[in-house]
Amino acid sequence: MSVLSLKGRDLLSLADLSQTELEAVIDLASSMKSGSVEFRSRKTLGLLFSKASTRTRVSFSVAMYQLGGQVIDLNANVTQIQRGEPVKDTARVLDRYLDVLAIRTYAQSELEDFATYAEIPVINALTDLEHPCQVLADLQTVKENFNGFEGLTLAYFGDGNNMVHSLLIGCALVGMNIHVATPEDFQPDPAVVRQAKEIAGDRSSILITNDANAAATDVHVLYTDVWASMGQEDSATSRVPVFQPYQINDELVKRADPEAIVLHCLPAHRDEEITDSAMEGKHSRIWDQAENRLHAQKALLASVLGAE
Repeated sequence: MSVLSLKGRDLLSLADLSQTELEAVIDLASSMKSGSVEFRSRKTLGLLFSKASTRTRVSFSVAMYQLGGQVIDLNANVTQIQRGEPVKDTARVLDRYLDVLAIRTYAQSELEDFATYAEIPVINALTDLEHPCQVLADLQTVKENFNGFEGLTLAYFGDGNNMVHSLLIGCALVGMNIHVATPEDFQPDPAVVRQAKEIAGDRSSILITNDANAAATDVHVLYTDVWASMGQEDSATSRVPVFQPYQINDELVKRADPEAIVLHCLPAHRDEEITDSAMEGKHSRIWDQAENRLHAQKALLASVLGAE
């Protein structure tokens, strides 16, 4: 696939990509990381973030600067949206100023409204439903460590949140098995699970379980996220005893394949969803994973902008 074949496309969900397109973006990210491929795009990226961000904000900004473009950081609190301007009005105005817009917000429907009224590419930089840009980097990290996806199994432990939804779709697209271990009342959206199973077909399997130990047995990737996502902080304390059996710790890591890697999308609450020893141990690839946010988003921007 030519890197330019995504030119002008939105990325609202990983399901917007085919398997071929997803793997091409991952491969381009690796080529950009090694320096073997370079693109230039003198365009302007807008960041419209209603949620806090470290890695997404910085990696998108650095990626655009490295491509030769500019970034305008649009704090939602100081835009007219905060004062009640309709999304469709803001979207049509920004469409005439910017070349691409990355949005980090709560409702997936708000993101979809922007995409409806703006002709420029709109990228999901995180919603309550999905976090596709994170999974681009996750899959890049997996491929770096295992040289592919065939025969691999990723196990996720914790809350059935936006991170799980994108992992389900991403693993299904590349043909990687996925186990999701969550407490009974915190399973992923059944509609997303059905969608992922349809994408996977008979190429890979999806297991949703409440048994963390079973989910971890012989897997190649152990993955977790915070137990209370942004906007759920009030319930964080009450969730701890419910989620404690799903902590990634040394005992859980021992159940996995001897060459297994540990991933976390960050920020981490050490010794809650993951122990300090698991984060810092020999199986951890968390810092490589965080670095790959830059390369994956750089590749995505080059693809949707049609960089030269």
